[in-house]
Amino acid sequence: MEPVLLSVAYLPPISWMAFAVQSSSLEIEIHETYPKQTFRNRCNIATSSGILSLTVPVKRVNGNHTKTCDIQIDNSKNWQLMHWRSIITAYNKSPYFLFYRDLLEPLFLKKYDFLVDLNTELLNVLIKALKSNTLEFSFTAEYHTNSNFHDLRNSFHPKINFKQGISFNFPRYMQTFEENQGFIPDLSIIDLIFNLGPDALSYLLKVELLIRE
Repeated sequence: MEPVLLSVAYLPPISWMAFAVQSSSLEIEIHETYPKQTFRNRCNIATSSGILSLTVPVKRVNGNHTKTCDIQIDNSKNWQLMHWRSIITAYNKSPYFLFYRDLLEPLFLKKYDFLVDLNTELLNVLIKALKSNTLEFSFTAEYHTNSNFHDLRNSFHPKINFKQGISFNFPRYMQTFEENQGFIPDLSIIDLIFNLGPDALSYLLKVELLIRE
């Protein structure tokens, strides 16, 4: 696949990661004006009660004109503990949670001042968990207005089934609460990793992606 331009993402959705691993080159936008209520600071996981959205509280230091690279995390709230406890509750019975727990847990015990730093460390750990030897990424030096990349910066949104300019075919895989909730596609990548383990990368490579021009 041709190079893609993506937004930053907190524990990205499977669709975001599928584009990342299937693209020939990945660039991540950090100089855009930060939009609210996106996957840049939130993710969806599956629980016994259905989908749970985990949101990193942030501060826009320059108001509505704050760039993504300048977005600070509001650490006055104990969000990391709440997120990690929610992840444990959701996935402690999944096949591979214990195998990957030690990779992820330290990042929820560490304080981050900027959202980009948190998301970058998480992405590096996810790449390590996937054992992808080809997935590399870089950040934009300025806001892209004309690019040779497929521009997917605004193609992902937490609203279910909202995908702008793209479509997918997600193969079913066994999920922890599938018996009660049914199969839920395109959750956070951690759902795939905790349930499929070493087969997660192969799954991402099999996801059928279509960019609608």
